[in-house]
Amino acid sequence: MSDRVREILSWYNGNPAGVQANLARMLNTGRLAGTGKMVILPVDQGCEHGPARSFAKNPAGYDPRYHFQLAIESGCSAHAAPLGALETGAVEYAGQIPLILKLNNSDVMYQPEDPCPAITGSVHDALRIGANAIGFTIYPGSSERNTMYEEIRELIEEARSVGIPTVIWSYPRGSALSKEGETGIDIIAYGAHMACQLGAHIVKVKPPTAHIEHADAKKVYDAQAIPVSTLKDRTRHVVQSCFAGRRIVIFSGGATKGENDVYAEVAELAAGGSFGSIMGRNAFQRPKAEALNLLHKVMDIYAAA
Repeated sequence: MSDRVREILSWYNGNPAGVQANLARMLNTGRLAGTGKMVILPVDQGCEHGPARSFAKNPAGYDPRYHFQLAIESGCSAHAAPLGALETGAVEYAGQIPLILKLNNSDVMYQPEDPCPAITGSVHDALRIGANAIGFTIYPGSSERNTMYEEIRELIEEARSVGIPTVIWSYPRGSALSKEGETGIDIIAYGAHMACQLGAHIVKVKPPTAHIEHADAKKVYDAQAIPVSTLKDRTRHVVQSCFAGRRIVIFSGGATKGENDVYAEVAELAAGGSFGSIMGRNAFQRPKAEALNLLHKVMDIYAAA
């Protein structure tokens, strides 16, 4: 085990050995093994956006086993998906890639202003399919946020008791926030901090913009001269907000964009201290050869940071 991985695991000393072992498994898998960085392939978009919007650009993606193959061949640290998709390949690819079972999911056939995803899997399911972590989305800013906070508290307690760590997708959204505010630096940092307070071992957030949503927060950002003008600066602030960088913080890849735009964004994230990326559509919506090339270059950027 590398010194860096050993250092990261020391931040989780209050957790059972099984939690640390599963974190170590993800940190020691793939092209970034031992670096303390991670690139994860998430494929929950079939639920979140619908099959055509997710997979028509690259029809191979309709088969969940394709995503197992892509994660393995590219050297990802883990593959995340809902229960149905992971069940499809869990036996065939057993032991070849760490799995993150996404335990709650939404769909766009009904879009309330204040979202609250349905619980679609269990800790028992995670154990049954050999998953190395559970995943869960919270929507700070939603009027339903307390329901999600209470749900994940119970799930983290159960998962920790059987040695499984938790990845929280913290996506501020709801009637309390403007659309621009959903990715504002103060809101993203706040949402990331909330995930840590709820007990997340790994936090996933969107890359923040320089917008500051709350007037009271803006006073502090201005008074303390917190730099937010570049994505590098904003990334550093989000990582700092996660217990002074003592939690693994990774950033989403967002909607499909040009390769150079992906690399430029990742370079800023890496320079700001991001622990990695969780990149779905920018990978699986491309033909496999292009996806492998893109993922390898993203991993190389993190490795060099």
